[in-house]
Amino acid sequence: MTEILFFVFAAVAIGGAFGVVVSRSPVASLLFMVTTLASTAGIFVLLEAHFLAAVQIMVYAGAIMVLFLFVIMLLNLGHEYQRDIRGNVALIVGFAVTGSMGGLLARQLGSGTSGLETNLGPGDAIDAALREHGAVGAIAQPLFTEYVVPFELTGILLLVAIVGALVLAKKAS
Repeated sequence: MTEILFFVFAAVAIGGAFGVVVSRSPVASLLFMVTTLASTAGIFVLLEAHFLAAVQIMVYAGAIMVLFLFVIMLLNLGHEYQRDIRGNVALIVGFAVTGSMGGLLARQLGSGTSGLETNLGPGDAIDAALREHGAVGAIAQPLFTEYVVPFELTGILLLVAIVGALVLAKKAS
C-alpha cells in the first residue's frame, strides 16, 4: 500500500510541477505549486518524516505561497502582458539548461553513487543524533552551526526579493 501511495504522490507532484511550468495564468501556476508541495509533504509522511511534512505544509504551502500571491497581486500579473524576450531565445535557453541538468543527472546515476552517502554519513550516526537531540534538534544543530551562513544568505535573498517586488509595484502604480 505504501508503494502505491508513493507512486500516486509522485505522479501528482510531477503533474503539478508540469502545470506550474505550462500554465499561462500566474494564479493557476501558484495553485499547481501548492499541489506539488502538498504531494511532497505526503511523500515525507510516507517516509515517516512527519516534522518535515509539517514544515513543508506550514512554511512552503502556507507562508511562501501567500507571499507569492501577494507579489502577483501587487505586480498585477493577472493581466495580459507583452513578452520581454523576443523570439525563441527563452525556449533555447530553457532547453539548454534542462539538457545540461539532465546530462549531469544521467552522469551521476551512471556512476553508481548518488553522492549523498558521503554527505549524510552512515545511518548509525543519524540514529544516534535522533536519539540524542530528537528530530527537531538533529535538524537544528547542523542548520545553526555548520550551515548558518547559507541559511542567513537565503533569508537576505528573500528579503531582497520582497523589497524588489515592492519597488516594482510602487513604480507601476
